[in-house]
Amino acid sequence: MIERPLYVEKIMAYVDTPFVKILTGVRRSGKSTILKMIMDKLRLERGIPSERILSYRFDSMEYEDMTAKQMYYELKDRLSDNGKTYLFLDEVQEIKGWEKVVNSLASDYDADIYMTGSNSRMMSSEISTYLTGRYVSFHIYTLSFAEYLNFKSKHTKLGDMKSELADYIRLGGFPVTHLQNYSQDEVYTIVKDIYNSTIFSDIVKRNQVRKIDQLERVVKYTFQNVGNTFSAKSISDYLKSERRTLDNETVYSYLEKLEKAYLLHRCSRYDLQGRKILKTQEKFYLADTSLRYSVFGYTPDSVASSLENVVYLELLRRGYTVNIGKCEDGEIDFVAGRQGEKLYIQVTQEIRSEKTEKREYERLLGIRDNYPKYVLRTDDFAGGNYEGIKTMHIAEFLLSKDY
Repeated sequence: MIERPLYVEKIMAYVDTPFVKILTGVRRSGKSTILKMIMDKLRLERGIPSERILSYRFDSMEYEDMTAKQMYYELKDRLSDNGKTYLFLDEVQEIKGWEKVVNSLASDYDADIYMTGSNSRMMSSEISTYLTGRYVSFHIYTLSFAEYLNFKSKHTKLGDMKSELADYIRLGGFPVTHLQNYSQDEVYTIVKDIYNSTIFSDIVKRNQVRKIDQLERVVKYTFQNVGNTFSAKSISDYLKSERRTLDNETVYSYLEKLEKAYLLHRCSRYDLQGRKILKTQEKFYLADTSLRYSVFGYTPDSVASSLENVVYLELLRRGYTVNIGKCEDGEIDFVAGRQGEKLYIQVTQEIRSEKTEKREYERLLGIRDNYPKYVLRTDDFAGGNYEGIKTMHIAEFLLSKDY
């Protein structure tokens, strides 16, 4: 196993606290492996005996017909009489009524509980009802650029950062695709399987979606329009142009289901003058850039939006709340806030003309505050600062620890 300290250290800080630890995120983002890392640390660093560490994987056929009551008695009967029991419950959402089981075990017994789930039903009203104030959640993302380099360095020699960033954009960050030196086609075959299992298990089967072709058309529209603002009406109008009728409410429903399966992240617009979130013309970003390429194939003209995608995910990994900034003469790609901090970011693949350069910088110069402002790009440029705005290569930004 290749360590992922970004998550392990955060979770270890809550060991032996009364909070249930919940790991969520898209399928195959590494949640189960992180659970194993926590178990290893408990054994090796905390000296917890193996018999007090219980691990279950509820997406196994072994538990396919298990009821909540059976789950409760199975776990209760194996709790230790000689100290705290550490329960690791993988893909726990597969058991209907798991919330009551976890609540009972956390309330009535000396148990420290860790769980994973690939559907945001994990964070639904049920868990809020049963575990109010008693859980902490950790969103596990696919590999960051830094993690990608660490994984890749285990089996091959790294190139320069610019070429590595290009590979990272093209191949994405699902951990399973970087455990050895897979070809591009092999990577996309693996990712397409992740995509299919998410669509059919976490969306179609769980929500009893009958018109699968409609869902797939909405998925493909969002995948093709990463980084573009659009609305449910935009999708509905597009489908009408293809002689497919789909009302706005159904489109919203599908988008919500894709979010709940963690395939999509919704990024709302923020009015910088009115200081309020706008309800229309949002953007959606993918859980991983490779999802788009596994469905449509890789094309160089999609790189610009994929660069936005990786910057957006990196900001989320670091705990920022991210919006699109609406200003008087256009948009700022990202306005990121975290505990009183704020960043303004423009992302561009390259700047070919003075007109483009002026547009990218002037929008940031129009913001009259002293928070850091960045223009991130992948081409060659002279100098690193323009009237207080920092210009950085995107690879440098992704690896920086200064924000």
